[in-house]
Amino acid sequence: MDSVQTATQEMMKSMSELEVEVDKSKAHVGAIEMEAKNVSVWFGKRKVLEDVNMAFPKNSVTALIGPSGCGKSTFIRTLNRLHELIPGAALAGEVLYEGNDIYAQNVDPVHIRLSIGMVFQKPNPFPSMTIRGNVLSGLKLSGMKRSDHDDIVEQTLTSAGLWKEVKDRLNAHAGELSGGQQQRLVIARALAVNPHVLLMDEPCSALDPASTLKIEETIRQLSKDITIIIVTHNMQQAVRVSDYTAFFLAEENKPGYVVEQGATTEIFGNPQDERTLDYVNGRFG
Repeated sequence: MDSVQTATQEMMKSMSELEVEVDKSKAHVGAIEMEAKNVSVWFGKRKVLEDVNMAFPKNSVTALIGPSGCGKSTFIRTLNRLHELIPGAALAGEVLYEGNDIYAQNVDPVHIRLSIGMVFQKPNPFPSMTIRGNVLSGLKLSGMKRSDHDDIVEQTLTSAGLWKEVKDRLNAHAGELSGGQQQRLVIARALAVNPHVLLMDEPCSALDPASTLKIEETIRQLSKDITIIIVTHNMQQAVRVSDYTAFFLAEENKPGYVVEQGATTEIFGNPQDERTLDYVNGRFG
C-alpha cells in the first residue's frame, strides 16, 4: 500500500476518533463570533486574496489549510488588522467581530488586537524577561490595570498547559524554556488580556511531535471558552483539533481563494470539490 493510501487511512481513523470525542454542542453551528465578507487583499498592485467569505462560530476551532502561497497567513492577519501594518497593503470587504466591522474608521486597532490575539509560527517570548514577566507583559503594554497578578499568572499558564512545568521557577528567564514551552508561554501571554478570539499561524511547525501534541491539547481545551482560527499545513492536525475547515488555493499568477469550507469531518471525509479531495489525500501541495 502506498504512502498516500496509508496517510488517508490514518486520517480517516483520526476522524472517527474525533467524531467520538467532539463536543455534541458543536454539532450545530451556534452564534457567529467573527465573519469575513467579500474580503480581497492586495500588496501594492498585486492581488493576493479574492472574495473570501467565511463565518467563525463562537467557541470553535477553524483550520485554514492549503498549499504554501495561497493566502492563508495573509487572511488570518486581516482578522485582527495586522495586515494593515505592511507597507502597501490594502483590503476590500468587511471583517465583522461581534457584528461590527473592525476596519470601521471609529475602531481602535489596538483594542481589536487585545480582543483578537495572535500566536505566530515561531515562539516569540521576551527571552531575558522572566516567565512571570512574560505572562504579565501584555497587560502592561496595553495599559490594562489588574491587581490580581498572581491569579492571572496561574490561570493563564494553567490554560496554556504550562503551569505544572514552571510553577516553581516563575522567576527564571523565558529563554531557558524549550521551544514547545516557549510557545505555550506565548499562548499564556495572549490569554492574559482576555481575548475572545485567538489566531494561530502554524503554531506547531517548529516544534517536535511531543510539544505539538501538548499545543493541540491546549487548543482543544481553550476552544471551550474562546474562538480559535489556526493555519496549518498538517492535515492530521487539522483533523485532530478543528471543528471546521476551509481549503484555500491559488492558481498560477492569480489571487488565492476559498475552494471549499465546512465541518472538518465533511471536508476530509466527503469533500464536494475534487481539488479538495486531492489535497487532503496528499496528491499535491
